[in-house]
Amino acid sequence: MFESAELGHTIDDEAYEKEAEKLRTALLDAQYELLEDQSFPVIVLVNGIDGAGKGETVNLLNEWLDPRHVRSRAFGDLRESERLRPKMWRFWQELPPKGKIGVLFGSWYSEPIYGRAVEGMTAATLASELEHIRSVERMLVDEGAVLVKLWFHLSKKAQKNRLKELERDKLTSWRVSAVDWKNFARYDDFRAVSEHVLRETSTGSAPWLVIDGSNANYRALSVGRALLAAIRARLDSRKAEIAKSKRATKGGRKNGAGAPAAAVSMLRTVETAGILKNLPFEERLSKEKYATKVLKCQAKLGRLSRSPKMTKRAVIVVFEGMDAAGKGGAIRRITQAIDARQYSVIPIAAPTDEERAQPYLWRFWRHMPRLGRFAIFDRSWYGRVLVERVEGFATENAWSRAYHEINEFEEQLVEDGVVVVKFWLAVTKDEQLKRFKEREATRRKQFKITAEDWRNRKKWDDYILAASDMIDRTSTSYAPWTVLEANDKHLARVRAIETLNERLADTL
Repeated sequence: MFESAELGHTIDDEAYEKEAEKLRTALLDAQYELLEDQSFPVIVLVNGIDGAGKGETVNLLNEWLDPRHVRSRAFGDLRESERLRPKMWRFWQELPPKGKIGVLFGSWYSEPIYGRAVEGMTAATLASELEHIRSVERMLVDEGAVLVKLWFHLSKKAQKNRLKELERDKLTSWRVSAVDWKNFARYDDFRAVSEHVLRETSTGSAPWLVIDGSNANYRALSVGRALLAAIRARLDSRKAEIAKSKRATKGGRKNGAGAPAAAVSMLRTVETAGILKNLPFEERLSKEKYATKVLKCQAKLGRLSRSPKMTKRAVIVVFEGMDAAGKGGAIRRITQAIDARQYSVIPIAAPTDEERAQPYLWRFWRHMPRLGRFAIFDRSWYGRVLVERVEGFATENAWSRAYHEINEFEEQLVEDGVVVVKFWLAVTKDEQLKRFKEREATRRKQFKITAEDWRNRKKWDDYILAASDMIDRTSTSYAPWTVLEANDKHLARVRAIETLNERLADTL
């Protein structure tokens, strides 16, 4: 895979200057068109051999493009705060929004390559890491991102000469460290692992471009051409889609089709096994027993949350359920048992403009807890397969794809030491109506009831079907769903804390 990049490609200065000027102008035009279109981001991954010109090329891109709309981020050794979070957390923080270009210098490939070549990572672990990377990239592309993956290569001889050349010049000697020479001593190991990684992760939607880094002119033009081609292809495709849509709309009007076609059903799915239709709601817990049980459960949770073993774990608790099912009350009883410095409660509402400009899971990655901490989500990433599905805010392709994306997301969290606990709070339709009316009649509870709650109630059956489908497809061995019959709030609260205690005790 690297042979063609070791041929010593060269471009003389005159030819370079001539093409570079045209390329720079074309890139700027494409960048401003991208900024105006704002329907997709461009993510550029920069990886490769030390001394192959990665840094110079990133600097050149910032010179050729309008740097106000380019987000460049170099990733080195993990900082302490990053070590305490899931591996992908620091990369998700730096993803560019739609309309912008993001350059990730030393991306999610650096750690697995170094781990396998130097630190003794097993082949099985590397394979697992690469599968996670492929899933992340597939999700980004499915969400509309243009992914440009650049690998800068040098032959062993060329790298040695490059490092010596940098060392000889007083102005560049600072760029060569003992670590660079130590890595050079392992050149053959790095090459073998890198070639394997590139072959395993070069896909049709996210291929690698291997660039000969021995000549600065060739290197710069190769990167510029690749970036321009990727942006231009998507922009031209967008233009064609818009033109086709306009022609179809115009043709429909001519044919007398004044009204748009009926929307495709958002609920076309096989009926799941009545997961939420025939739950036993009869059991009750008296106030006296509740008062004793909840204190006992909270005491246990308090001890578990303060265990020294918690320093190697993080906990995510997800609460979903029908409106007025008692999610807030259950959350409050959990947080009463945990040190206030140890948890955060994240209420999820409709996405902001900033969040809509990012991949769907981005706004949830932002809130991933550090080791030793709890993150409690009052509604969550399951909105895509619930409200967005039922209300038609997401296309059928998007919400159907989300089951797989969510399962992979949660699996990565668990492998990074996170305990994921998920609750669905179920109430009957009659009980929900009773609680709605009570909220309307009680001054201090009126903020809890909105017109949207009543609208959602009209689609009760649709939400039950969507939720049943969700539980069936996303209840996994590593992140199972717990369905709580919540007509009795006291019983649901106790069982929520008991379940959380069981999961923590099993893990710790």
